[in-house]
Amino acid sequence: MVIGIPKETFPGERRVALIPSAIPALTRAGLDILVETSAGDNAGFSDTAYKESGASIALSRGEVFASSDIILQVRAIGANPDAGRSDIELMKQGQVLIGFLDSLTSSMMIREAAAKGVTAFAIEFIPRISRAQSMDALSSMAFIAGYKAVLLAAERLPRMFPMLMTAAGTVSPARVFVIGAGVAGLQAIATSRRLGAVVEAYDVRPTVRQEVESLGARFVELPLDTAGGGDAAGYARALGEDFYRRQRELMSLVVSRNDVVITTAAVPGKKAPLLITREMVAGMAPGSVIVDLAAERGGNCESTRPGDTVVEHAVTILGPVNLTSTVPYHASQLYAKNISSFLLHLIKDGELKIDLEDIIIRDTMIMQGGKVVHPKIIGEGGDC
Repeated sequence: MVIGIPKETFPGERRVALIPSAIPALTRAGLDILVETSAGDNAGFSDTAYKESGASIALSRGEVFASSDIILQVRAIGANPDAGRSDIELMKQGQVLIGFLDSLTSSMMIREAAAKGVTAFAIEFIPRISRAQSMDALSSMAFIAGYKAVLLAAERLPRMFPMLMTAAGTVSPARVFVIGAGVAGLQAIATSRRLGAVVEAYDVRPTVRQEVESLGARFVELPLDTAGGGDAAGYARALGEDFYRRQRELMSLVVSRNDVVITTAAVPGKKAPLLITREMVAGMAPGSVIVDLAAERGGNCESTRPGDTVVEHAVTILGPVNLTSTVPYHASQLYAKNISSFLLHLIKDGELKIDLEDIIIRDTMIMQGGKVVHPKIIGEGGDC
């Protein structure tokens, strides 16, 4: 079987789906790797490195799609809404596609790809179970986003993070408030603590308190009923506007006493919940910084503009998008491990085996046989 690695075409995307060091494990499994020329350049991986690891280099994108049985991408079709449509034209019946598909918000493109007879697996639907941890690309990318969010905040904040004793006096530490203690939030806490900040954190799931405190942060408790804040797969669930309104009221004091606020609350396929209003921004000290990691989903802060920097009431609000792509070398390294682990899970004796009794395969398969088959997209009990 031939595994194709096209160059990413989403604007500003610097990651690549597979790196040279991941190739030997795939070739030992009987797979041939075909990489579009310069696919890894932006992440620091040359064509020569791919060839030395056993891959072949294709001179065109069309060659990759025409010659490959399985296509591996970072941002595929729905997650690449403009250039992704051109890729659909290159796909062929029976081809397999694996990558981030953004399938919950791009149903039209998903249906177009299904009509081509493509079988596709959405890496964002990997279930959060023990045996799928090595395939969990969402967590890998969130890990990087949480780290980079703190660096962005530290760069824009007009004060240093650590407490310092100097001959000119004592420098008090910066105060950081992290909203959401998932993978991104926990990494933001850890990075802030390493830089010397005093950190507080809040999550609708009180069960994460121990994780927050183990990293040296104080867990903020709010008197709210948070039952149902997560689903069985470990992903966030929307709790309703009444809940978020009350949460904002209780959280405003915590926000106002911190120099940096990092928000990470996102619900798959839905607009991000509003956590910080303009009034809350106005209550922060001049020079404070908000980094909104939910910017791509509309943002947790009312003032967020995705991909832009806003200053209101002398508070800087950053709305970074595709933040993991700003660390392309290690983001590609982690993603390559995730996607190759998933690929090897599908391959038995050099052939593709789709076992729908396996929850990992069943939960990630979006389309097969000309139809969209995932219940989250088509609704329970129907097909498309």
